[in-house]
Amino acid sequence: MQLDSNSPCSVMLVDDEEHIRISAGQTLELAGYPVTCCANAQQALDVLADGWVGVMVSDISMPGMDGLALMREVQQRNSDIPVILITGHGDISMAVGAIRDGAYDFIEKPFSADLLQDVVKRAVEKLTLTLENQRLRRELEAQSAPGPRLIGKTPALQQLRGLVQAVADTPADILILAETGSGKDLMARYIHEHSNRRDKNFVAINCGAVPENLIESELFGHEKGAFTDAKARRIGKFEHANGGTLFLDEIESMPLALQVKLLRVIEERSVERLGSNESIPLDLRIIAASKADLKQQAEQGLFREDLYYRLNVVKIDIPPLRERRDDIPLLFQHFAIVASTLYGREVVPLSAERMHSLVTHDWPGNVRELRNLAERYVLLGENCTFDFDDQPILDATERGHMTLPQQMERFERMLIQTELARHGGSIKDTQESLGLPRKTLYDKMKKHEINKDDFKN
Repeated sequence: MQLDSNSPCSVMLVDDEEHIRISAGQTLELAGYPVTCCANAQQALDVLADGWVGVMVSDISMPGMDGLALMREVQQRNSDIPVILITGHGDISMAVGAIRDGAYDFIEKPFSADLLQDVVKRAVEKLTLTLENQRLRRELEAQSAPGPRLIGKTPALQQLRGLVQAVADTPADILILAETGSGKDLMARYIHEHSNRRDKNFVAINCGAVPENLIESELFGHEKGAFTDAKARRIGKFEHANGGTLFLDEIESMPLALQVKLLRVIEERSVERLGSNESIPLDLRIIAASKADLKQQAEQGLFREDLYYRLNVVKIDIPPLRERRDDIPLLFQHFAIVASTLYGREVVPLSAERMHSLVTHDWPGNVRELRNLAERYVLLGENCTFDFDDQPILDATERGHMTLPQQMERFERMLIQTELARHGGSIKDTQESLGLPRKTLYDKMKKHEINKDDFKN
């Protein structure tokens, strides 16, 4: 379990004396911490068993399991949880030994409210830092792993990445909704590659590209002689994806008659090949994707409502590129590097003016359009024409939603990203080209959350 970054850290108070639980609990609640009070160690361990994470404050002297034994048990279950011990007058040497054994700190009775709040505050800061480092390490591992990547640092992308990480290892079916070119296929592959099914098959089928008279055989397979042209047994996509992931792209194009059969397979997790009465059990995750609003289509009778709700266990909305413009320089740099490797060409540095035209373009073709432009630019260099070079810096709609300081910040961020990309992430060359002192450049990069490593060739 992880702490919600938007919620205050919880504190567990363990003491067999009721008046201490009441007074200390009120002190911590006044400081803004959610408090769970336990009268003994066993109650505390029961709370811990439910995945609780926070700061524990425990008395040492308690009947049954004492505070030291409780601390050791907590360390075995989750060593990240800071344990603060409350000691009596004669327990100081014992408490010092406990710190050597891993206790965060100790408080001697009687203690003031200010002391308790101060020690807990420091423990909360330590725990928060530990969990944040773990989150960043997981994110780094995910981004450096082979296979598809979710590139971007805008809040929308970070939220999307967090959602995917939360559900990747679960068996829940997923519905991806996004405009054309937003990367639905990449998202499905990313989920598969970062799940515990990564060693099994990822099977994709475009429901809109298969003729209606063949799609049933493609999905479910058939036995020899099941129909006129069935000259041999065929394993369908469902069976081939068993143990892994089945990706149904453009699910909105599936015929209504076939949607009934699809719903039954999803609910029963078994499939029968055409021409067979044998039911084959399935263990797979289904990811469906659509560029249309399936709920609206269901209301219009164009898509089965029961299938929509069955697929919509977890819904992932991929934001269009125009809603995450600050990711465009990083995406363009990534696509350009990939293209330069593919075509054996050097990447000609992009001018700040042309990068700004990228950032302000509306991108109706989304990420696919940007990727194609990056490839064309690598091939043609400065001879590559941008069809939108002559558009205004910001259209009237966007200007109405951005103040002058916001527009200036966006331009500053884009300019720094452009120069970092042009110099392969070199701080020295970037500060010289921008005419900025090194510290000023670092301060601005920190403000805009720009990482030089993202621009290394």
